Amino acid sequence: MVANPDSLFPNHGNQAAAATSGKLLTVDHVNLEYRIRERIVRATHDVSFDVYGGDRFVLLGPSGCGKSTLLKAVAGFIQPTSGSISLDGRMVRGPGADRIVVFQEFDQLPPWMTVLQNVAFPLRVAKKLSRAQAKERALHYLEKVGLASFANAYPHTLSGGMKQRVAIARALAMQPRVLLMDEPFAALDALTRRKMQEELLRLWEEVNFTLLFVTHSIEEALVVGNRILLLSPHPGRVRAELNSHQYSQDSFGRTDFQRSVARIHHLLFEETEAAQ
Repeated sequence: MVANPDSLFPNHGNQAAAATSGKLLTVDHVNLEYRIRERIVRATHDVSFDVYGGDRFVLLGPSGCGKSTLLKAVAGFIQPTSGSISLDGRMVRGPGADRIVVFQEFDQLPPWMTVLQNVAFPLRVAKKLSRAQAKERALHYLEKVGLASFANAYPHTLSGGMKQRVAIARALAMQPRVLLMDEPFAALDALTRRKMQEELLRLWEEVNFTLLFVTHSIEEALVVGNRILLLSPHPGRVRAELNSHQYSQDSFGRTDFQRSVARIHHLLFEETEAAQ
């Protein structure tokens, strides 16, 4: 028996709210490179940005601009060639439970585990909680994503959108300092993608986590993010940083929304072509 169930979910609201007055994540003049066959390819060039607690910060750019590579560097999977990445003032030198990634692929969930086991297992591996506490927290976040009734189901019985919701619940249950999402809705059909965007924003309102989100969809960036970093075509360089907190799912048909879409498209592509 857990004496105080609220103690299982202490971090998101208070921690994120406390961090909103200062920087949480700093990417400082980062260059990222990788090797293919006989040559080295530069993925990003001199990229800098700051993410504050409670931000919905979006990395937006065309395919091949290095935005996913940059997310992996923040996650600690790869090291910058030069520059630095720090979280809470400490250098990122490898993966950690303070940064959890939700990927694009649906098959992120071990198929031999139930939905509940998939969400609870990382908590046990991280030795954060007892078995009973891990189960309770897992159920809490499954309730948040509307899948508590599927706790005993197996991943192969779920739709793509439901699998992504389980992956999000699993990530949030770890209560990371930053939730990293790498084009998580790109493989979904248009209607499901729109629904998942709505659910992500609802979750953010309830839990108030900090989000770093990668997409190549201008419309998705404007709706999901409150701040957007535009990256140029390969190699990714910072083109601009924009505020988008004024937009929501109801903004799609508005003139100012379409004007913003056109402006971003111009910044990403037409200015680049003119410079070339």
